[in-house]
Amino acid sequence: MPRSSAPTSRNTSGSPTWCSQQTKPSFLWMMYRSDWGTAEGQRTVLAVEITREGFEWALGNACVSHYVPGLHADQAAWREELRRTPARVQWDPERDIHLRPLPHRALQLGLTGEAAHRYADEWIVSITDVTALAHEVHAQVRAGRPEEARRLLPDETPYEPSTPGVTARIREA
Repeated sequence: MPRSSAPTSRNTSGSPTWCSQQTKPSFLWMMYRSDWGTAEGQRTVLAVEITREGFEWALGNACVSHYVPGLHADQAAWREELRRTPARVQWDPERDIHLRPLPHRALQLGLTGEAAHRYADEWIVSITDVTALAHEVHAQVRAGRPEEARRLLPDETPYEPSTPGVTARIREA
């Protein structure tokens, strides 16, 4: 289930103020990024479940966040694709229970414009506050009980696209 922070903030008129949305489908990568839910401005950790169709729409309308020779004709073509797509993909090292980098990558998905609107209005299935879980897993790690910590982790399975070719434009460099 992709995880992210809240999709909108509200201004005094009550209308949505849209911003770029970062979705991190890995619990441990999110713990690394938020320092177990203790980092300033990241003290609440939400698990936001979105539809598979929405996730695949975002992937199918995404561009990698950096130029990749062979994937893009040239840097100008990459910049144009980046300008016109409402989603960005960045590949970051996945993390182990001690938040050390692993050799495989986790996808980070940034949403803006149409993708951010669809995310907020159409794709969200549920939002669960997992801050207490983050703190409990961290407490087990700090106490030297990594196996106990692992048992508490949410189930995460590797993503297998249901739409052929959906990940062709966002592959890892």
